[in-house]
Amino acid sequence: MRAPTNPFPKQEIQTIDALFALAGLTRNQRGQAAGVTTRMRFERGNRLDRQELTPAAQLPRSAPNGLPFISVPAWQRFDWLWHGFSTRRGGSSTSYCAEGEPGELNLGFTAEDPRQTVAANRRLLAEAITGNPETPLVALKQIHSNLTRVVGAADATRELPWKADGLMTAEPGLLLAIQTADCIPVLVADRKRRAVAAFHAGWRGTAARIVESGIGRMRLEFGSRPEDLVAAIGPGIGQCCYAVGEEMLSEFESQFAYAQQLFHEVDDAEEVHRKYPMLFLTQRAPGHSPIGPSLHLDLVEANRRQLLAAGLKPRAIHAVSGCTSCHRELFFSHRGSQGRAGRMMSVIGIRA
Repeated sequence: MRAPTNPFPKQEIQTIDALFALAGLTRNQRGQAAGVTTRMRFERGNRLDRQELTPAAQLPRSAPNGLPFISVPAWQRFDWLWHGFSTRRGGSSTSYCAEGEPGELNLGFTAEDPRQTVAANRRLLAEAITGNPETPLVALKQIHSNLTRVVGAADATRELPWKADGLMTAEPGLLLAIQTADCIPVLVADRKRRAVAAFHAGWRGTAARIVESGIGRMRLEFGSRPEDLVAAIGPGIGQCCYAVGEEMLSEFESQFAYAQQLFHEVDDAEEVHRKYPMLFLTQRAPGHSPIGPSLHLDLVEANRRQLLAAGLKPRAIHAVSGCTSCHRELFFSHRGSQGRAGRMMSVIGIRA
């Protein structure tokens, strides 16, 4: 027996679905209950203006070799600890800057930048942080996971780097490095046992609890106690610019009881759109126009919550302010440059 044909063309059904979505409803479909959508269940009081969420960037300081980098002021008292967050300033890369501009500090082996240029930039960073350009620097092939590795200086010369997103060591004399261009870097130090770790936390790694599980690995490997740990959350894309889909809200709701506190509805429309809305009408189906509030994820807060869940005290957690997408004069941003960006590094180590 032939299945009954749908009397409505697909395009008309899509238009009806769009109208339902605009009202926060969904029609009854096979395997899906009709009713209120996830978006309408989201707290309506959470709607904010994008400009209100844009943080001022922390200004870098210059190392003796002239390279700018950002440090955590509260960590200056740890004379045994090396650490720093690079910016795009300094260096000799010309692949991502305007013609005629001075070189930049791309630290990732990207397709656009000669390998020898990046290697020279990495030596500049090592010198800025440790005073020695030959300090071994251990990096990863990052895969947006919750995998971590215990490493030593010998790993700096590995032809094929580890595939993981977290590094830790208790060996002095090397730098652990995480590469980012929007994702969140998290550095952790054990004040008593003098062990350190670095984590790469994009949304996938954050959802997989890389920071929380990584600190558990530190407890196992080094006997670290949460009360002895300090952490720094480095520059990354801010909630002001990190617009995401509802499926990400669902992903986080399946993992974290506090998930809705990590998301906000943000009014992305510029003032001219709000003042003259008729000038920006489109022929798209209702609900598919780019004008209007969108869902934004706060990755910094998400990783701060994981540090707290791992047992760190709130006063032991420091956030280095600055949205990479808002402040592209200071940082590389993958999203802000439509995928053509260099890489920054966040490094931590134990003084030799």
